[in-house]
Amino acid sequence: MIINIQTSHRTDMVDITDKIERAVKETGITTGIVHVYSMHTTAAITINENADHDVKTDISNTLDKLIPWEDNYRHTEGNSAAHLKTSLIGTSELVPIANGKLIMGTWQGVFLCEFDGPRHRKVHLTFLKS
Repeated sequence: MIINIQTSHRTDMVDITDKIERAVKETGITTGIVHVYSMHTTAAITINENADHDVKTDISNTLDKLIPWEDNYRHTEGNSAAHLKTSLIGTSELVPIANGKLIMGTWQGVFLCEFDGPRHRKVHLTFLKS
């Protein structure tokens, strides 16, 4: 199953937890795992706090310090920083499912991390039933 996300900024963290939860309900799976995978080389997937917006800002600002947009990159498209950030964060997460719901901590959410936007992004969901 594919979910579509439109990002709004060059760097953006979009909470996609609700979209994944809707997809879980559509499948009818009550127990298993969902694999959440970004189909892009400049967009990552992570799980982090979704209650305080400042967490997303802190993550973005720290990544910009670690991997600045301007450096001596050789990639000619000008988005090397986005590729590096995606490799650092990773392109997928596994989330357990029980009783037809995602098993997540109180403050956790699943995010698509945009590093080269704004863009239209696709996230592939694979469900493993147990």
